[in-house]
Amino acid sequence: MTKNNSANPVIQVENFSISFGNKQVVKDLSFQVNKGEIFGLLGSNGSGKTTTLRALLGIYKPSTGKLLINGQPFSVDRQLKIGYLPEERGLYKKETVIDVMCYFGQLKGLDRKTARQISLDYLKKVDLLEFANTKIVKLSGGQQQKIQLGITIIDNPDILILDEPTKGFDPVNRQLLMDMIFDLNKQGATIIIISHQLDEVEKICGRILLLKDGVAIEYGKVNEIKDRHGGKSINEIFIETYTKKPEEAKNV
Repeated sequence: MTKNNSANPVIQVENFSISFGNKQVVKDLSFQVNKGEIFGLLGSNGSGKTTTLRALLGIYKPSTGKLLINGQPFSVDRQLKIGYLPEERGLYKKETVIDVMCYFGQLKGLDRKTARQISLDYLKKVDLLEFANTKIVKLSGGQQQKIQLGITIIDNPDILILDEPTKGFDPVNRQLLMDMIFDLNKQGATIIIISHQLDEVEKICGRILLLKDGVAIEYGKVNEIKDRHGGKSINEIFIETYTKKPEEAKNV
């Protein structure tokens, strides 16, 4: 189970709102992610999950509120290493696997020899070592996703943000990814996961935030949220939340 140090938040979101044109996407959202925990950010498509993370990383500018990492807005000069796996994957498909991984490793501050060794070790772990000199374009979608994940964690980030990391994975590869997440967490990484695999979220996350239409509907420890709903699973709570009428929803 994930570690949790409530006295040491590494991410703080305070009264965050953001609009695109006349549409308000996130409304007065506040939460924190504690150092060393695995945190789940849940909600249907369009609920504001990815928008919130992109604002945290400085990709979007908030309309109001603060989004802080270690008490400061995101900066490329940050001391913390942050790994971000977006839902939209992007690789140089005409290059070989090892060249692409080494390139991104060097962008993250590794020398080429170190980046190459870490890349080869990772490829062996995910059963792709034989494809090291294969062009990305010749890999399957699932194989490319493994490469993208390897690039995300190549420099052993302090904070790991994963947007739908198991999308398109079969059960065996989903379990492989879960094991890797646990290993990184044991090494001290703080991990935020966006996922529609709610059974997995329930197993690995200590705390979650459930968004609906840009508003926090549930936020807190998984077990406490389940208790508030009569012991229902997170999947059942999710379905229940999204079938309620707006006036019945609970804004936390």
